[in-house]
Amino acid sequence: MNPPGPDASGEAEQLGSFLRAARERLQPEAAGLPAGRRRRTRGLRREEVAALCGISPTWYTWIEQGRTQAVSVATLDALAQGLRLRAAERAYLFELARRADPRAAPVPRSPVGEPEDRACASLVQQMRCPAYALDAHWDLLACNPEARRLFAPWLGEEGPVEPNLLRWVYLDPAARAWIVDWELRARRLAAEYRADTATLRDDARHRRFITTLCAQSAQFEEAWRSQQVLEREGGLRAFATSEGPRNYRQFTLRGGVAGAVKLVLLQPA
Repeated sequence: MNPPGPDASGEAEQLGSFLRAARERLQPEAAGLPAGRRRRTRGLRREEVAALCGISPTWYTWIEQGRTQAVSVATLDALAQGLRLRAAERAYLFELARRADPRAAPVPRSPVGEPEDRACASLVQQMRCPAYALDAHWDLLACNPEARRLFAPWLGEEGPVEPNLLRWVYLDPAARAWIVDWELRARRLAAEYRADTATLRDDARHRRFITTLCAQSAQFEEAWRSQQVLEREGGLRAFATSEGPRNYRQFTLRGGVAGAVKLVLLQPA
């Protein structure tokens, strides 16, 4: 095997950065390894990851250093298992490497296009609980009156203060006071956004959005550079409304073309 040349596109560097962050987060005990007393690195060593994945330490080092794009599906599968990646992290890994995950379910495709997305978003008007719809960039597509009342600091009666959910959460001081456990929720949203927009990493609008938000918010930049990836899941959500604390159970459904539309429903808990 000859050493691969440098990668000018930056894609291999993104893959390497993600793997390095995953390696540093994985504790030896979680991987079935002894913790040891003198560990100078966070998480696992490169040679330990290589052993867990069944590949050579040199090859793993090249991948992590961004010195190659030629990473096979079998190697990616081994890396996902060795690093104990969750489903969203595994999907993100394969997307970065531009490989099809053999274990992934097929993504439905529709020739209908944007009209189908708009029709899907309009479904929130049929909901009795607070509901809103986001597009692939997390810009607001639609919301119902119940959502405008609950999310008054964001949506209000006259329209959204900021059409993008992530920008509002990180840039509007009202969001910090309104969202209970703001710091935890904000970091999770950044991780969910990374997973949700993996296919947009070459999109110019997406890249400008990330660059701008990193420049505007130190908290977002820190969360984004942590390389954390999480699925957008439901669960309990708490908000400090003007009428007192309110608790809801959130459900996120996907629709439209290739599931690009996210319908977010909040049921009173």
